[in-house]
Amino acid sequence: MAQKKASLACTECGSRNYSIGVSSNPKPTRLEVNKFCKHCQKYIVHKETR
Repeated sequence: MAQKKASLACTECGSRNYSIGVSSNPKPTRLEVNKFCKHCQKYIVHKETR
């Protein structure tokens, strides 16, 4: 199975800073990761967008 691309969006400013490979099987919950946002200049939770 091929992986699909998804973006990680900042929960504060909404900018999509990171892209990840996600399995094509749908999951009920979306991934949440604490990453650095270059626009906010701090570590913020980023949520998976499709």
